[in-house]
Amino acid sequence: MTGHERPRDVVDESLWRPLRQLMSAMDDDIARLYQERGVGIQTSQSMVLLRLDTSGPMTIRELARSLEITHSGAGQKVKSLLAAGHVTTVTGPDLRTKLVSLTQQGRELVPFLAAEWQATERAAAALEEELPYALSAVVNDMRIALRRRSFHDRITAELAQTDDRTEQAGSHP
Repeated sequence: MTGHERPRDVVDESLWRPLRQLMSAMDDDIARLYQERGVGIQTSQSMVLLRLDTSGPMTIRELARSLEITHSGAGQKVKSLLAAGHVTTVTGPDLRTKLVSLTQQGRELVPFLAAEWQATERAAAALEEELPYALSAVVNDMRIALRRRSFHDRITAELAQTDDRTEQAGSHP
């Protein structure tokens, strides 16, 4: 490499970046819909309000578990929804937890959020019908493959091969 060439940027080599960008663009479209309709929440907060509407008051831990998100993530969503007046909290039965519940303002958003969620699912299903294969089937197949061997283990094996090649290259003149 001469002094004028840039080193290869490995960040530019990404098999799944286009998928992440696609999902982000689709989420941006839902956010745009929220903005057009005057819904004052982020798209990632909708499932918190929908779950509280369905399940009633829950602790942050219960909410996180039921939504399959981290406790920290659930806490952040609750904090912003609390500040916006969509949820309220009261001390839980063991005095260490807080029960989160919808306010009237939060309940008023639920009909739109539920309708949007269902419309989004129908739009996603219609989009899959336009494709030669269903992304949901690919995701399911990947989950099955990752149960056989975790992504962590796969990356570790790839790193070991890289380490082996580096050692071999360094040991030969």
